[in-house]
Amino acid sequence: MKKYSIAALIAAISFTLISCSEEPKQAAQQRPLQSIDVAEVLLKPAQNWHTYTTRLESPEEVALMPRISGLIEKITFNEGDQVKQGDLLFKLDSRPFAAVVSSLEAQVMSAQAALDQAKNEAKRAVRLTERKAISTEQAEERTSILQQREAQLAAYQAQLVSAQLDLEFTNIRSPIDGIISRANITKGNTVLAGQTVLTSIVSNKAMYAYFDIDERTWNHSFSNVTASSKQQVVMQKVGQEGFPYSGHINFIDNRINSATGTLRVRAIFEETNNELRSGSFARIRLAANKVTEQIIIPDRAIGTDLKNRFVLTVGENNVLEYKLVVLGERYGSLRAIESGLAKGDVIAVNGPARVGPGMPIAPNMVNIDSSKSTFVLSALDKQLADNRKEL
Repeated sequence: MKKYSIAALIAAISFTLISCSEEPKQAAQQRPLQSIDVAEVLLKPAQNWHTYTTRLESPEEVALMPRISGLIEKITFNEGDQVKQGDLLFKLDSRPFAAVVSSLEAQVMSAQAALDQAKNEAKRAVRLTERKAISTEQAEERTSILQQREAQLAAYQAQLVSAQLDLEFTNIRSPIDGIISRANITKGNTVLAGQTVLTSIVSNKAMYAYFDIDERTWNHSFSNVTASSKQQVVMQKVGQEGFPYSGHINFIDNRINSATGTLRVRAIFEETNNELRSGSFARIRLAANKVTEQIIIPDRAIGTDLKNRFVLTVGENNVLEYKLVVLGERYGSLRAIESGLAKGDVIAVNGPARVGPGMPIAPNMVNIDSSKSTFVLSALDKQLADNRKEL
């Protein structure tokens, strides 16, 4: 009798334990799945963009120095102003130079009178020689005096021209259009010809940007580019989000730098709003000419696993799967994928922040917004216009 009671007790305990172990499984199966935003990858025609750093340079820069020595009498510009070629900037004391000009003008007049007299004497000598009234030697002497007077007059005239130039150089004018810096020398100071830097002027009609492209990239993406083809580039200054400035390549060096394995290239940016300044740090972007179909996904959808990059895709029964990917070019908030994904794949757009591989989810289909990203050069003009409006 006791044996049957013990057996019944054991059976009751076993049933209770089995029931307790099954309750968590049933609860786990009944728990609602986590809702995750998912989207189908985009397939877009795109170009690879290459980014380089540079500093802007003005096509024309002048360190303004006087061409004569003298005393500064007047400064006629406002520091930092826009100046035009020919504008008067500095005026030197012109009185010593004017005196030299007056003296030489008098000497020229005297030499001209002496020359006129020598011409008359030479003509008279010719007539007298015909009548045998003077000797040949006397006639030749008068001809020689005429030539000396001509040479003397030419020398005085050359000195007068030089003195007039010196007088003209007392007015120091701008040699180019541009923006002028501060005056390094103030009124009342003496300046030396070709030595004293009065100020500097920088042309602002356009800006150059030099940058170096490595030989492999050039041969792969730009080997058919020439300066005459005006390959389009875009640029951003420090602190800007987009690339609002458009220019083109107008110079390609004639050799590869053997020390660095790079090719020096120059882009020019026309600018009429005085927004670009010489010496500014900038980033240059240019697109490879080849256009290919590429898989595009949000950059935030990409996770990092030690040295690998991966994406979570939605597999059978809405279970997330781990996919290794190779990253390509970045286009704003989007990223091209070179390998690992295919057309039609559905991914977790917010990445592995709250989920992981093997996890079942409740997918919430959304669309990937690509309206703010530029993939090909043909769409660049509209993007530039939009970026300029935001500035």
